[in-house]
Amino acid sequence: MPIRKAQGFALIDLIFVCGIIGVLCSVALPRLLLAKQSAGAASAVGSMRAINSAELTYALTCGAGFYAPNLSTLGTAPAGSREPFITSGLGSSDVVTKSGYIIQLAATAYAGAPPACNGLAGGLAGQGFAAAADPSEPNNPRFFATNADNVIYEYTTTLFAVMPEVGPPPVGQMIVH
Repeated sequence: MPIRKAQGFALIDLIFVCGIIGVLCSVALPRLLLAKQSAGAASAVGSMRAINSAELTYALTCGAGFYAPNLSTLGTAPAGSREPFITSGLGSSDVVTKSGYIIQLAATAYAGAPPACNGLAGGLAGQGFAAAADPSEPNNPRFFATNADNVIYEYTTTLFAVMPEVGPPPVGQMIVH
């Protein structure tokens, strides 16, 4: 009888390799999720900065000193221009989901506000604004908000409901000034 040479892997070798891959995945996945949350938080802070910049530009150039009441108003270009005050990713609707965060903006309408150059009717713009980025995924404890003071705040629960249009919120920590 001829002697057979052993070629390939034994079943025990494959089980061992699968076990090692499983251990590596169990160590790496929590870190991967933390990295994803950190990236989403950085994007949310960037969105808050973009909203602050867009609102200031809107108030100075189009709103006669008044602020846009929502994101879609900032996403509407003024007459004679093709460029809106904010990117289409943030200005496409009044509530936007971006990088794992739900971003929204509100301003209380002021009856004395004049019509704006981008078609917003008179009496709809606000004297201040509040914007927030709340995580859309559970287990993310980082919530962000900003207002007409151009300061970004962070807290462990939503700030949108308690964020004043001007001045600091009753809770939260200032992260960017």
